[in-house]
Amino acid sequence: MPSNKNPVFRKAVNPWYQSKTVYGLTITVMLIALLFGLVGVSVTREFEQYHDYLWVPLVLVVLSTGVMISAIIRLIRRHYLK
Repeated sequence: MPSNKNPVFRKAVNPWYQSKTVYGLTITVMLIALLFGLVGVSVTREFEQYHDYLWVPLVLVVLSTGVMISAIIRLIRRHYLK
């Protein structure tokens, strides 16, 4: 008679994309994108010929901030649930 290969006491494995390292990397990359977007906003305000394209760096700033806040909230929840 074969033994049970799936014991009840075994801990569930977290996927790699839910690790603290990946969240830290995501926050770092989004911080770089946020700074890049802020530099883009300053450049578009400085040169009059680029005023029509201000929306591009603003979208980058908003999206990178949203992803960064989402990752920080997930890290905080993960820390307090353990």
